[in-house]
Amino acid sequence: MLPTSTDVLVVGAGPTGLATALTLARRGVDVTVLDQLDRPPTTSRAAVVHAYTLEVLDRIGAAVPLVAKGVRAPRFTVRDHDRVLMAVPFHRLPTRFPYALLVSQSVTEAVLTEQLSGLGVTVRRPCRLTGLRTTDDGVIARIGDHPLRARFVVGADGMRSMVRQIAGIGFAGQTSAESFVLADVRVQSDLPRDEAALFLARSGPLIWAPLPDGVVRLVAAVPQAATEPGLADLQALLDERGPARRPDRLTEVLWASRFRVHHRVADSYRAGPLLLAGDAAHVHSPAGGQGMNLGICDAAALGAALADVLAGGPERKLDDYTARQRPMAEDVLRFAAGLTRLATLPPAGRPVRDVLLRLAGAVPPLRQRIALRLSGLAHRSSNGD
Repeated sequence: MLPTSTDVLVVGAGPTGLATALTLARRGVDVTVLDQLDRPPTTSRAAVVHAYTLEVLDRIGAAVPLVAKGVRAPRFTVRDHDRVLMAVPFHRLPTRFPYALLVSQSVTEAVLTEQLSGLGVTVRRPCRLTGLRTTDDGVIARIGDHPLRARFVVGADGMRSMVRQIAGIGFAGQTSAESFVLADVRVQSDLPRDEAALFLARSGPLIWAPLPDGVVRLVAAVPQAATEPGLADLQALLDERGPARRPDRLTEVLWASRFRVHHRVADSYRAGPLLLAGDAAHVHSPAGGQGMNLGICDAAALGAALADVLAGGPERKLDDYTARQRPMAEDVLRFAAGLTRLATLPPAGRPVRDVLLRLAGAVPPLRQRIALRLSGLAHRSSNGD
């Protein structure tokens, strides 16, 4: 049974919504989380949790149980078939978590849900938001035919966010003409099982990321992806773009899908008591694995700001949230778009690109700078950490 009132209503139970709710619940705020799906999805795009995100999750008690379920990758490589063009080391990062954690988004969601449950907060499913009306002291949300009064509403409901649409917040940007294949597979391979790799091939990039239990996540940009990519499609991508001397051999496709890349940032993250976080506020290329990580960082910043305001602090803290997180999203969007352009250069530019990558990889300060950027630790200062 849904409550009739709450301090904060969080719409969407993906990693961003769950992390927002957990941040609030840890600070004693009455929070209600709802999601329109009747159960959590078992397939998901995100497969990496970076070091800075683990620091953020550690503040709300979720990092340790999540690390126990993932693969620690102390480095990331950029490859041209069998040649390593650049190796980006994470093991020297100034953090308690000197690695990228390779773990499915569904596992991240399960860990956050378990932490919430331990605080007495249950995700309400399936519950669809059908309307929002602002009042002098907050919002009246309509969940089906059920009215629910809240001081604030957080839209963590994805790229097609209803909260954002009702708030009238613009979502400027563009959609790429290129499509991506995404799959979890089992594969016979000589590649390291504690290292993610980006293969730069003439036909486009391929991401190879090992997950727990012998699973490998594949992501590849293609001109036109099949509706349901099969084993033959994925094997062809590996043969074309992956290792050459000892080619990978797929043995099983656990699931596969396709998607298109969108590059968009919301005009604002706030309209009165309505606030945005995660994909409702920004979407971009999966290059660099930044999307879910940025959403979780949004969640922690917004949850802390809301808790302070509800405890009697000034509402300008919510404007500070937008002022801090939106430029970060624009920066990540530029970074991800740049990586995508680098990976999809026309054939004439690729030899020069490969030489530059190998030169950059030979300079320790440059390698460290790239590691800080990928890990998210470069954003510490802007967040006041």
